[in-house]
Amino acid sequence: MLRRTRKPARTGKPEAPPWDVRAMELAARGLFVAAVLLFAGLLLTWLMRLPAFDLRAIELRGEITRNSAPTIRANAAPRLAGNLFTIDLAQAQAAFEAVPWVRRATVRRVWPDRLEVTLEEHRPAAWWQVGEGQDHRGQDKLVNVQGEVFEANPGDVEDEALPVLRGPEGSAAAVLAMQRQLLPVFAALDTRIDQLRLSARGSWRVLLDSGAEVELGRGSEDEVVARVQVFGSTVPQLIARYERPLEYADLRHADGYALRLKGVGTVVPALMKK
Repeated sequence: MLRRTRKPARTGKPEAPPWDVRAMELAARGLFVAAVLLFAGLLLTWLMRLPAFDLRAIELRGEITRNSAPTIRANAAPRLAGNLFTIDLAQAQAAFEAVPWVRRATVRRVWPDRLEVTLEEHRPAAWWQVGEGQDHRGQDKLVNVQGEVFEANPGDVEDEALPVLRGPEGSAAAVLAMQRQLLPVFAALDTRIDQLRLSARGSWRVLLDSGAEVELGRGSEDEVVARVQVFGSTVPQLIARYERPLEYADLRHADGYALRLKGVGTVVPALMKK
């Protein structure tokens, strides 16, 4: 008697293709995706380089007082490369900040063909000289109100009567801070600081617009300012007593200061400490 052989029951799931077939399918899909991405990249690059996106205008905003807008554009434009999409904004910023009197520039793209540049100019606070040599003001750099040293045409500020600050390399901010502390003290004496000098050993000296010279000595900013404040509160009485203008003062003494008035020898006032 013949027996029927049973066929294997079907599970309803197709048999998985061999691993080499699956690998080929995955490779084909990967190549297809890569080709699409490559094509899209090439198309995007081509579109970004179309003449329609060439930069046609540079709009300047912010502080424009030391230079004219055409001068700023003429100085910066040769350093700009690319169109709206391809231009390097960091390099563009550096190009504008290299223009004289420009302290900071913020650059952004404006669709479809413009750059918008917001400028901040240097505001000069004083001339800046390094070292302790002679005064050659026409060759000096300037220090701005932030205490940063920058270069500019000296003729641009020749009518502004800026004081001269002098000190070791890298000390411009500290010297400017000291000058700001001393300004009101000497202003109360109806005089103005013409020069403030910091020596390499940390000693301070002031030359006033009257021609008088005041040795402030060494110490922290608070210590020096305290000595000058006591000096400013007592010296008017001595000047009034002798009726002579101040020529020289030395505040480096522990308990007082030496004073020389025009036409009068050295005077040692009473103790500065009250």
